[in-house]
Amino acid sequence: MELTMLKDMFVKEYGEGEVEVYFSPGRVNLIGEHIDYNGGYVFPGALTIGIYGMLRDREDNIIRLKSKNADGEVIVDLDKEIVYDEKDDWGNYPKGVIKKIKELGYNVKGFDILFYSNLPDGAGLSSSAAIEVLTAYILLHKNKGEDVDRVEIAKLCQEVENKFVGVNCGIMDQFAVAVGKENSAILLDCSTLYYEYVPFNLKDASLVIMNTNKRRELSESKYNERRAECDKALEIIKNYRQIENLCQAEISDLDYIEDETIKKRARHAVSENIRVKDAVKVLREGDIEAFSKLLIQSHNSLRDDYEVTGLHLDTIVEEALKYDGCLGARMTGAGFGGCAIAVVKEGKEDEFIKEVSKGYKEITGIEAAFYVTKIGDGVKYLGRC
Repeated sequence: MELTMLKDMFVKEYGEGEVEVYFSPGRVNLIGEHIDYNGGYVFPGALTIGIYGMLRDREDNIIRLKSKNADGEVIVDLDKEIVYDEKDDWGNYPKGVIKKIKELGYNVKGFDILFYSNLPDGAGLSSSAAIEVLTAYILLHKNKGEDVDRVEIAKLCQEVENKFVGVNCGIMDQFAVAVGKENSAILLDCSTLYYEYVPFNLKDASLVIMNTNKRRELSESKYNERRAECDKALEIIKNYRQIENLCQAEISDLDYIEDETIKKRARHAVSENIRVKDAVKVLREGDIEAFSKLLIQSHNSLRDDYEVTGLHLDTIVEEALKYDGCLGARMTGAGFGGCAIAVVKEGKEDEFIKEVSKGYKEITGIEAAFYVTKIGDGVKYLGRC
């Protein structure tokens, strides 16, 4: 988006004057789902859509938070204790970050900020991580300029989401948003935070995000249930082998588990971790067809062994795979609604979108949305205007 358009938005809310502009992307996980909390490898990338933050300093210790995508204004008084408040809704994410950065001893002064997001709402493209990382980067950038430790930002924001907001997420989302790099996916070891960039070149194919428009209602109970089942699997295998997390197990270790449900959950975690490593290998070799087949295997595992897909995600993936120019597709994110991704032959995107949209609507009654996307940079400062 052009800086002048963003400035105009801000001026309408807060009046004339110079404005600073920052951007924080959403993220897509290419493969490696539901294994971040099992110590596995994930393979996300930052998107070129996300959340913009336009701000201007104030003379007092008040921070005013507004969003073009939501009603109301959230006021933070830096002279008072910052606490979670349900009525502040989305504002609790930046509030938690402001509180944490103050506690770390950084200089935090008053400002007015207007957020604007072009991420689809509730689609599972990590708008919560984007707004957390954006807030952290703004505050640290004001203290340190470009000399900001992006890995530290990811860790800090995960802690805020876990402890202040109360969502028991892994670190992948915040990490991809903070550390993202244009045209590169990130191979991240969730147990050690070792990471490397892998060039993401689909050659003569495009990455298409398919939004089911079934708002992702990741019931906390289902998420916690899956985590508990994986913990149980780890506990059983540890009786026979010395491992620290489930993704260190091997497929043969599943024979130690008698309960069929627990075994299925563990099989997904172990096999998905292997698929991530295979995906990186074939991408480096330029084998896009092999990469696409791994996406299909990942979706099948999430559907059959982990059981987190549901009607809407299964339907959109099935409709995508029916199309001749689609090489592979899978759900992405936590599941239970949200988005899927597809690798589609270049030049076929419009026809693909038309066909999948038609088939999906006939079955679900819902209009899907599609985004032909690229992998972009992580959080950044865009300048003054």
